[in-house]
Amino acid sequence: MSDLYHVSSSPHVRTQDTTGRMMIYVILALLPASGFGIYNFGVRALVLMLVTIASCVASEWIFNKIVHKKQTINDLSAVVTGLLLALNLPVTLPIWQAVLGGAFAIIIVKCIFGGLGQNFMNPALGARCFLLIAFAANMTNFATDAYSGPTPLAAMRGGETVNSMNMLLGFTSGTIGETSVIAILVGAIFMILMGIIDLRIPASYILSFVIFILLFGGHGADWDYVTAQLCGGGLMLGAFFMATDYVTSPITPVGQIVFGICCGVLTGIFRCFGANAEGVSFAIILSNLLTPMIEKYTVPRAFGVVKEKVKEGGK
Repeated sequence: MSDLYHVSSSPHVRTQDTTGRMMIYVILALLPASGFGIYNFGVRALVLMLVTIASCVASEWIFNKIVHKKQTINDLSAVVTGLLLALNLPVTLPIWQAVLGGAFAIIIVKCIFGGLGQNFMNPALGARCFLLIAFAANMTNFATDAYSGPTPLAAMRGGETVNSMNMLLGFTSGTIGETSVIAILVGAIFMILMGIIDLRIPASYILSFVIFILLFGGHGADWDYVTAQLCGGGLMLGAFFMATDYVTSPITPVGQIVFGICCGVLTGIFRCFGANAEGVSFAIILSNLLTPMIEKYTVPRAFGVVKEKVKEGGK
């Protein structure tokens, strides 16, 4: 059968850019946050990145080999998944658990459901949540030689004050890639300029989260508190690099705004009323599950009107 009749998996977006080229753009956009993570936490951050990337690539290659599928590691999606996973991990995480997380992201979340384009949630976030549930103590251990106290979000929940400027620059505890908002924004601006993402999802995510914090955060219009909430945790990394995932987010313009609002509201609920001070990963994953329904009700109507057929006899 001719390739013209071959129907590929979603996302059905027509562009001259190949998947591999787009993944290269994402990798380049993640370099500022990755580089600062290495600077902030030391060589072990680099080791963890290399380990998770290797685990993801090897898992995809082995899975495809076992099920006799065409190798897909050349599209670099496994590399992006591994790098994103590493940026969402504490630098103190044992190496074998990072390897397990990479295998879970690729085999369980991605390949079992058909590979790139058919996974129902972001693989990196799926693996992070799996590790957070399975190894909660290690995944919440952010103590290093440079930072021995709690994360800024945990400190704020305990009633302590935090330094928003340090959070903006990145000189604070947290996961490898979430600390420097400036580094994340540099990468985000690059992706916007290259046309990889637009601002619908990140803007609606961040704006809805700010409104929720103002209404239910318990601090009123305390903009220092709001700024610290925006700079703390993985909100910026999640808003620009994971909520915007083509496969697991809506393709309709209105749907993208609704999706961003869901992410922002859920993040606010988890942070204000949940047991954990974070919440970004679970918020995005739950919103991923809502994507099919969001798309169903936000598909634009076709132009034109269909007239009723006139029955015989003019009736």
